[in-house]
Amino acid sequence: MKNIVSVIDRFNWGVIILICATLGLAPFSPPHIIEKSTMLIQGNLIKPLDWFDFLFHGLPWILLCLKIISSLMKKR
Repeated sequence: MKNIVSVIDRFNWGVIILICATLGLAPFSPPHIIEKSTMLIQGNLIKPLDWFDFLFHGLPWILLCLKIISSLMKKR
């Protein structure tokens, strides 16, 4: 667990936000992450390509969440 936190701490905030704004929201109308999240909720996320898109466009957001959690835990 400590190794993951140390890797996440090395990422710059600006880089993570830039990746979320570009890769995390691409294509911009509608963003794939919203489209694939809706498919997941509806149970229509079946094809391997859909899962790949969901993970590929969702990874920056997961990284951002982990970075936020890591920095909040350091403040304690």
